[in-house]
Amino acid sequence: MWDRYLTPRTMEEALETLARDAARARLVAGATDLMLELERGQRPGIHVLIDVSRLRGLDRIELRDDGRIHLGPLTTHNHVAGSPLIQERALALARACWEVGAPQIRNRATVAGNLITASPANDSITPLMALDASVTLRSVRGERQVPLASFYTGVRKTVMEPDEMLTDIAFPAPPPGTRSTFVKFALRRVQAISVVNAAVVLSFDGDRMRWAAIALGSVAPTILRAPQAEAFLAGKILSPDVWSRAGEIASGEARPIDDLRGSADFRREMVRVCVLRALRSIAEGKERDGFPARPIMLWGKGPAPGAGGFEHDASQAIETTINGRAYRLASGQDLSLLRWLRDEVKLTGTKEGCAEGECGACTVFLDGAAVMSCMVPAPRAHHAEIVTIEGLAHDGRLHPVQQAFLDEGAVQCGYCTPGFLMAGAKLLEEEAHPDGWQMRQAITGNLCRCTGYYKILAAMERAAEMGG
Repeated sequence: MWDRYLTPRTMEEALETLARDAARARLVAGATDLMLELERGQRPGIHVLIDVSRLRGLDRIELRDDGRIHLGPLTTHNHVAGSPLIQERALALARACWEVGAPQIRNRATVAGNLITASPANDSITPLMALDASVTLRSVRGERQVPLASFYTGVRKTVMEPDEMLTDIAFPAPPPGTRSTFVKFALRRVQAISVVNAAVVLSFDGDRMRWAAIALGSVAPTILRAPQAEAFLAGKILSPDVWSRAGEIASGEARPIDDLRGSADFRREMVRVCVLRALRSIAEGKERDGFPARPIMLWGKGPAPGAGGFEHDASQAIETTINGRAYRLASGQDLSLLRWLRDEVKLTGTKEGCAEGECGACTVFLDGAAVMSCMVPAPRAHHAEIVTIEGLAHDGRLHPVQQAFLDEGAVQCGYCTPGFLMAGAKLLEEEAHPDGWQMRQAITGNLCRCTGYYKILAAMERAAEMGG
């Protein structure tokens, strides 16, 4: 899918490479969108991938002296969802990031990548728009800051130049008395694209709202604000009449289209409902309802950054450690990690169910974190630590999750089973005694067509009782 794959040591090295090869190159962090686009032929002419995922210190979330909260360009959705700072000061953003994909996707997908993809249905853009965020764009030519409201020019279009890298996302730290939430309507509970989403940020002076910010997603070519609804709320006390009227006003500000997920009229109605629900939840003090105290990450003790500073083309071997054993392979540099593991390493326990990050059958551990291997370029394995289903058992003994699946009859056709086992094992590494809700969250990225999940959950519960 690509000719050259580079992993720079520094941001400066990445920018220099991007400047030299801008017309043919693409930066890679999570690659969860890019891998699909390349596979589908939607990115013709991309021959060079510049993997910045191993640059150190770029995944920070911090409140700086400038009074703004900053997200580094490698901050993933799981980083944000699990951040105490974001949960406390910008709950709408934490909730939105928690709604993205599944744990395995959130371990790779970055917020910066979500912004750059520029789909009006992308969840994390909406709260950042309501929070008045800006982005920093950097190239060898210099650096510039762009308000997020000015960043988008249309569907999947931004003001970024081909040689620029998004190096920072920042928004003013909401003052005391500010509350927020995010509401999403989709066609299924998890791993779903928004039909409509809404982020609401309210600043209170006692019972009255000083100001309001409302952003709407999937109802126009770009994420948009609802200024008339915002103006209506300013100075008022939240009451059923107020939140109902604000929903109606916001509905009139949307500019939706008909598509496969819903008609324009349906979307306008759901704008009203989503804004009403967001306002009501804040009024009733329920904006955290449904959001976990400790989100399930499936990254165990936290992903390791790994090494940087190398280049791959067809002449360079991939050297890695899989299931504790060193491998050196001179082929497959242009494959996904999934296909490389199966076709080149001959570890076929990892399954390809969809090759789109939807089913979880290809789940492996990459530098400690559970990921969908179909969404990872194979050269990312270079100097990395990988665990596949073949490495789950130790010293001739099955992992407790594997044994529990046998004891509970949780295996039927078996095709999805490796992914469930990997998710379950990483959950028990993270939570020794998970409750039922945490178990269900851990497998939101895994699809089964046989068992209806009841036996799978029973097996995970039994594994926890066995001591994980």
